[in-house]
Amino acid sequence: MRKRYRIRGDEMAKETRGLEPLYSVEEAAKRLGGVSKFTVYAWLNRGLLERTRVGGRVMVRESSLLKLLEQGNEQGGTPNQGGAK
Repeated sequence: MRKRYRIRGDEMAKETRGLEPLYSVEEAAKRLGGVSKFTVYAWLNRGLLERTRVGGRVMVRESSLLKLLEQGNEQGGTPNQGGAK
């Protein structure tokens, strides 16, 4: 015998309210002051931003963007984009 699951609208709404916004790489680049999407990919590869995969798409959590911006403010600018340090 199969088990039946019941989903109520109220319960579902409560669960989805707390979800964090996700941004595409292009949207994240715009929110980070208009840097290029290639810079965002470089920061993802270096671990400065956390990537979240949704299906085949790479998405960036809002908390990861805010964390990067806070780090940039502490250092007096944005994180280093390339190899020069």
